[in-house]
Amino acid sequence: MSPDLNPLTSVVAAESARLAAAGTDVIDLERLRTVVDSMVPFNNFVGVRITELSREHAVAELPVRDELLNHFGTVHAGALFLAAEVAGAGAFSGAMAPRVLQVQRFVLRESKVGFLKPASGRIRARATVDQHVVTEVLARRSAERFELTGTALLHDDAGLLVARVELDYVAWIAAA
Repeated sequence: MSPDLNPLTSVVAAESARLAAAGTDVIDLERLRTVVDSMVPFNNFVGVRITELSREHAVAELPVRDELLNHFGTVHAGALFLAAEVAGAGAFSGAMAPRVLQVQRFVLRESKVGFLKPASGRIRARATVDQHVVTEVLARRSAERFELTGTALLHDDAGLLVARVELDYVAWIAAA
């Protein structure tokens, strides 16, 4: 993908300029949450939001909307998967925060979903990524392609675990 077609290019340029103007290179996690939360048009259309973002995990919430239900009146499997995928992207962003502006691409390559119970109401997806891999990538500071796994656990309004999603990513990062 050429840099001109990379949707992250303008976001990275704007954030880099903001940090330079502030005289720092440390990205604020709340600012990062806001940027990641708003950058994908489809997520905005559906209404899924990242409500928590830290170096260890992220939480995405899927609202209660009739359009997100299946013919049985429970949350559609596709909507559940989207919440997991958004939480996973948030977890990656938070974990990679020290070098997130050097991330060139981040792609979900494969996933495995276990739908455990019918889901109703608002859904909260809590995701983590493999911190061991992140620590190694951050320590090397080189340009590289790397693979990373993550997990998202989805709970409904009643607190029931309704799905477990395993996420398999590939990412490219520029030298620091």
